[in-house]
Amino acid sequence: MKKLVLATVIASLMSGSAMAATVGVSMAAFDDNFLTVLRNGMGDYAKTLPDVELQVEDAQNDVSKQMSQIQNFIASGVDAIIVNAVDTDATAAMSTLASDAGIPLVYVNRQPVNLDTLPAKQAFVASNEVDSGTLETKEVCRLLTEAGKTEANIVVMMGELSNQAARQRTQDVHDVIATPECSFMKIAEEQTANWSRQQGADLMTNWMSAGLKFDAVVANNDEMAIGAIQALKAGGIDMKDVIVAGVDATADALAALQAGDLDATVFQNAAGQGKGALDAALALAKGDAVETKVFVPFELVTPANVAEYAGKN
Repeated sequence: MKKLVLATVIASLMSGSAMAATVGVSMAAFDDNFLTVLRNGMGDYAKTLPDVELQVEDAQNDVSKQMSQIQNFIASGVDAIIVNAVDTDATAAMSTLASDAGIPLVYVNRQPVNLDTLPAKQAFVASNEVDSGTLETKEVCRLLTEAGKTEANIVVMMGELSNQAARQRTQDVHDVIATPECSFMKIAEEQTANWSRQQGADLMTNWMSAGLKFDAVVANNDEMAIGAIQALKAGGIDMKDVIVAGVDATADALAALQAGDLDATVFQNAAGQGKGALDAALALAKGDAVETKVFVPFELVTPANVAEYAGKN
């Protein structure tokens, strides 16, 4: 799998004369905590670059709106486009639009369905989702083993099923519990809460009302994990009696870790992805070669190392 050292892109951008560029950015949603950090990180980085202007649009989780934004970027003659896809299954059409117009396109954070067949001058910057759910679930397995569990039921909260990350992180859970050392874990329930804290709380409330028994909650992201925690505490559950894990290492998740409510999360470098996407877009606009897949590593965060991640997301 191809990887690109981001410093190489940075060096490429710094070489030769500076290039004035306008980059159109379509984000899936502005009201998502993680994506807000990514968007702000990209914007802050752009301010440090001479003559680089971002046109940032909110797709409001609407595929049609996002497609229109891309068409408008093309019509206005931007030098490059960055897309955080609403629906990763809709990216082939987006790639065609940009390719036909001869404008570089970089997908960020959410893996396009056509990743292996991206046209020339297109790339993907994110973290490898195979690592995210794997790190999370292995830590849950370790904690359950440490607690002396020889049989354990877990519940899985999935993100939006139209999103590749949700599907992959959920598959990671299944892959980990298929290994001999974690085969004592069984999935009692697996449902989507669409990346939402409120939906995570509602789903957990429904599970508890139905009398579902479980030892751990494995959520595809921190927002759903925090929602689950809120519902568990409202239901009188002692957080020492259930393990809860998420992904993203948002500020709220780190606070929950320090409070002893959340047991693990996985740091996904939102600002690093935003910066990497802009580096790649500018390099492609300049005519430089960029690897198709640029991965920023995931990192496990636990109560033991939580202080190291303060302020990063």
